[in-house]
Amino acid sequence: MQSTDDLIRAFAAACEAGELVQAVLSDPFPGPSDRPRRLRVRPVVIRKQPVLQWTLQFDRSETHENLDRGESVGRLTRALESDYRQAVLTTTGAEVHYRRDRQGRVKLSEKARSRPQPDMAHDRQKAYLIPDGTPCPFLIDQGVMAPDGHVRAAMMHKFRQINRFLEFVEDVYADLPAEGTLLVQDYGCGKSYLTFAVHHLLSNVHGREVEILGLDHNPHVIETCCRTAERLGLDGLSFRTTRIADKEAEGKPLHLAVALHACDTATDDALIDAAGRTASVILAAPCCQHEVAARLAADAVPALTAHGILKERLAALATDALRAAALEAAGYRTQVLEFIETEHTPKNLLIRGVRRKAGGDGEGGIDTVWRTRYDDLKRSLGLGEASLRTDEILPPAAEEAARG
Repeated sequence: MQSTDDLIRAFAAACEAGELVQAVLSDPFPGPSDRPRRLRVRPVVIRKQPVLQWTLQFDRSETHENLDRGESVGRLTRALESDYRQAVLTTTGAEVHYRRDRQGRVKLSEKARSRPQPDMAHDRQKAYLIPDGTPCPFLIDQGVMAPDGHVRAAMMHKFRQINRFLEFVEDVYADLPAEGTLLVQDYGCGKSYLTFAVHHLLSNVHGREVEILGLDHNPHVIETCCRTAERLGLDGLSFRTTRIADKEAEGKPLHLAVALHACDTATDDALIDAAGRTASVILAAPCCQHEVAARLAADAVPALTAHGILKERLAALATDALRAAALEAAGYRTQVLEFIETEHTPKNLLIRGVRRKAGGDGEGGIDTVWRTRYDDLKRSLGLGEASLRTDEILPPAAEEAARG
């Protein structure tokens, strides 16, 4: 019979052999509100001493603690016994998934994975998920890399953006299903640099089977993406010419939803569809928010709305705040993060939503507190009676009534 001790022994053995890449604990049991939603541990060297660095990720912040091997084994044991239901242990030769259900039954699954020896330098040069100098076929095909794997100088900003995005995906990988085919949809994929990157991360790095669908209304870019995927022989990756809401995919299960720089209410269209399909994770980088700006009451915040550029920025921030609050109300734990440095693009916010679990294995439930905050924000902006696309991200009224 599988047990928590099996994972603890695997963790200790990986530490002893110097093969630990990282361990991530997630899906906490109901308990104190100040408990981290995720723990991540990885080996580092600080002042020439090897230690294990624990990153405690809260909803709005994170902290770090450095422990020795014995302390870390003890902490892992306590955390799995009483605090967390799910864990992923990554070593240089394998990836082990741990899951405990509500009856206390433990399930472990292990797959062979080849990972490089971890670089334990604490103040090391930036380590990318797709490293510079290692040939990556889709980046070579799209002109980001030269054939020898080195990034072209003119494309370094794009290379950094791709890797920054993959860091966000890697951070929520433990929130995706541990087994089976991962279902991904990219709303408004454009030239699909990031769509191909997600395929690379999930398929090549994690060795998962995937079904990734890129959507865009421009038939020319979709044709180019289809040719690229076919030329590179990328299984599980397809593209379709359509608007954001794809009727063929409507209502189908979804694990990861991506909407990067979909213009104006197209972002809302993507969030509406993804939340309606109870996607496990949503990553959205909004762009060109005009709907609220056109309806913002002139006297809502007079010192700001009197100046055009300030009104525009206020409307953009208000729109993203409404989106985040609506996702919270619809059952998601959300964060608004910096996506990429402002030197590359002023549209640098990313809304990350991870679906909350009810009772451990159920879907995220209605959050009436955040619904109230959403309504209060609309009223404060003089938009209380206005019908906005963000309203449609909210759970249906019938569902809320049943919850109440």
